[in-house]
Amino acid sequence: MIGIFHIFMWYFLLVLYMGQIKGAFGTYEPVTYKTGCTLWGIFFIIAGVFLIRVTKYPTRSGIISTLIINIICIITTITAVTLTIIELSHFNSVSYRNYGQAKLGREVSRILLFFYGLEFSIALTHSIYSCSNLFRRQNDLTSVTEEAESTP
Repeated sequence: MIGIFHIFMWYFLLVLYMGQIKGAFGTYEPVTYKTGCTLWGIFFIIAGVFLIRVTKYPTRSGIISTLIINIICIITTITAVTLTIIELSHFNSVSYRNYGQAKLGREVSRILLFFYGLEFSIALTHSIYSCSNLFRRQNDLTSVTEEAESTP
């Protein structure tokens, strides 16, 4: 759900920044917009799909895949937070015609900064539980194997 929100915010920023008029001071194109940072929400959507699949059909390879995609989400979130903080800490002058769009874009970045933290905590929580589930499954497999070997 959060991934879809990120995709919609990227589309909103795309429409917002594409409508800028070239002025004397130029247009406002932040780092997060140039890198498509909010478009990275696709990783969050993929992680959600993997998580739903593993919940319905828990297999070892599925749990490992979910763990890997959650780790990718954590790395993506840390990168996005870093780029957003860099964007919000620097503000170059823009044409007076584009100031409103630049200000609105910065507010969207502040909103997304909150959601990046939320996504980080969700991915970290799922990663921790995936690791514990893998460890528990490994112990269950070894105990079944030991029981099978001990019975004559």
